[in-house]
Amino acid sequence: MARQINYMYKDIYNSSVVALPSTVHVKGSGLANFFKDYLMKKLMSQFMFTLPKYWDLDYFRYILFYNGYIAVLDTGADNYGVIPQGCALSGYNVFYRPTQAIVSNPLIPKTMEPYINIDCTLIKLTPNYKGVWDIIDYYGDLLALCAESVGINLINTHLAYVFTAANKSAAESFKKLYDQVASGEPAVVQDRNLLNDDGSPAWQAFEQDLRNKFIAPEILDAMNTIEDQFDSLVGIPNANTDKRERLITDEVNANNADTMLLRDLIYDSISQGLAETRKMFGYTKRQLDVKLRYDVTGAPVEDDNKGGDKE
Repeated sequence: MARQINYMYKDIYNSSVVALPSTVHVKGSGLANFFKDYLMKKLMSQFMFTLPKYWDLDYFRYILFYNGYIAVLDTGADNYGVIPQGCALSGYNVFYRPTQAIVSNPLIPKTMEPYINIDCTLIKLTPNYKGVWDIIDYYGDLLALCAESVGINLINTHLAYVFTAANKSAAESFKKLYDQVASGEPAVVQDRNLLNDDGSPAWQAFEQDLRNKFIAPEILDAMNTIEDQFDSLVGIPNANTDKRERLITDEVNANNADTMLLRDLIYDSISQGLAETRKMFGYTKRQLDVKLRYDVTGAPVEDDNKGGDKE
């Protein structure tokens, strides 16, 4: 009998695996999901889409970037006309390319299985239909680990005090005394009975070389480096030079070229799918197109293709 597994059961199972101790396991955590959502939004912001007014831009972007591809098909005059839809792929041709899209939507009366480039078009993010989730997943986990380390380091650098109490009543008095001091009261009065027999304080600071153990700034620098690496990989303009002095122009240009490689591949793949869609369904470039937000130098690109209404 099949077992239904929820997130709680999965977390319990994963935390028991020796190779993935729960102390460093960030997969599926809220912190990791936060960074992955942030990185995906950064990546999506690189591309400016012009779509017909009755297409949902957010749906189009999220299906395309998370799934790696999206189909555009005619659902019929009685339904929604020509719209983009998330889909599964099936079949293969002589080049092992998928031949059909499978579209299942509860608001469309029946499952549709149109043939690609005959009954529908397929707009894909990358040539291998894979998308970019592997990149998002990798860098999101790294940033989550760093953020977790920052939090732990900040906790570990707190200055603590150890009190020696003769009884429970004295222990409670010490707690109240510390609460008053920690809350910023300018004058705190203590009972003489809380001192040691020789009159010395019955407490001492508990510290372990806090200055040398405070590495949060270094971890934050590592986070910036990781994000710069992500930006360079997906085509977001950045220096990515570790603040080196005497950086020459050719080195900056080399970084610009490396930064644009994957972004241009994604742009070319999307552009090809949109061109096939325009040809099949009669749209113009003013109605259906994509532009890059930044050019190769990192300067913003003018969006001269606004509107998007089908004429």
